[in-house]
Amino acid sequence: MTITLVTGANKGLGRETARRLIEAGHTVYIGARDAGRGHAAAAELGARLLLLDVTDNASVDTAVAELTRREGRLDVLINNAGIFEGMVKPEDVTAADMGRIYEVNVFGPVRVTHAFLPLLRTSDSPVVVNVSSGLGSFGVVTDPERHEYGFALPIYASSKAAVNMLTVQYAKAFPDLRINAVEPGFTATDLHGMSGAGIQGVEEGAEMIVRLATIGPDGPVGTFSDRAGPLPW
Repeated sequence: MTITLVTGANKGLGRETARRLIEAGHTVYIGARDAGRGHAAAAELGARLLLLDVTDNASVDTAVAELTRREGRLDVLINNAGIFEGMVKPEDVTAADMGRIYEVNVFGPVRVTHAFLPLLRTSDSPVVVNVSSGLGSFGVVTDPERHEYGFALPIYASSKAAVNMLTVQYAKAFPDLRINAVEPGFTATDLHGMSGAGIQGVEEGAEMIVRLATIGPDGPVGTFSDRAGPLPW
């Protein structure tokens, strides 16, 4: 049985990813910082709850100890937890704003990956999926043909650019792990609160995350892609 952890999984893309992987036969732990919401989501999905706040070292360490006690290994880590600063004008962005978003979007994956690395290395086929965004791609945001071209979001976009670089560096550093970044697409979730025409549902958004979470030993390493294929860095 594949043991999988999805951070930020009590709602949105994380929840749908967990649901799909449970259907695929994984034993899924949903990482959630709110015990009530986490327990409710786990019960509805048939998942297992791991209380986990990606911004808190003690919380992450406790989660590692708990998963070690329960399973003794981790096969798939999906760094999904993320937040968005809202449509803040670039001239209004402060260092404090950036620190708050980076704490979750950048330092969170670093904190979680570092802490769970020993458990991943006990797996025969360890996989890490970092949920990123086309807004973090230099090639995408400078392409007038892409919808991302029209947004100026220095905090969120730069945080996801950092996630992309972390993905590449980790892939180089840990050849025993298959580490990739994914752009799920513009999805209707609580992250930004937008929905409507041109915005896909979580079922579509989770597709590429699930695809990369279920790759075999010969699967890709150090890539950034969406459902259509590879994306520019």
